[in-house]
Amino acid sequence: MLNYLWGFMIIIGVVVGALTGKIDDVSAATLSSAKEAVVLCITMLGFTALWMGIMQIAKTAGIIDALTKLINPLLSLLFPNIPDKHPAKEYIASNMIANFLGLGWAATPMGLKAMQELKKLNQDRESASCDMCTFLIINISALQLIPVNIIAFRTQYGSVNPTEILGAAFVATSVSTVAGIIFSLVARKLARNK
Repeated sequence: MLNYLWGFMIIIGVVVGALTGKIDDVSAATLSSAKEAVVLCITMLGFTALWMGIMQIAKTAGIIDALTKLINPLLSLLFPNIPDKHPAKEYIASNMIANFLGLGWAATPMGLKAMQELKKLNQDRESASCDMCTFLIINISALQLIPVNIIAFRTQYGSVNPTEILGAAFVATSVSTVAGIIFSLVARKLARNK
């Protein structure tokens, strides 16, 4: 579906550029954007490599395991249907920790593994379980201490102080995460009452 949307937008842009006599501007913008995309990807690769390395060091040092044990009571509250020491809890914890550190790209593989494990626990294969929905909500709201991607974008585009958004980002993601958790708990309670 997105391919059709992007294709439609590109065709409309070319047609409007041709009709308004600005096809040269369309060509120049296309080449300029392609160059910017490559530079941005290389910049993001550096940031991602740095934080993935830090995440791997934390895992090897046992920090991730310690943080998983620390947030286990929260996981038990949010995901009451997941048995203790089930692989889904470890994947969910790793995903939440990576998101908290602003490593969305590192969180994605853990999120996919968590969802696979949650699907195994789901008795009704045709619809998502409450635990699956809760995980999705928490993953999307993504409480972040360090928004690495935004800092990388701001650095790439010449921000004088790329980290000045740390406080605002933490407040915004805190509010969205709390709202998501409240919604999830209420939805779970309503699902039980049906």
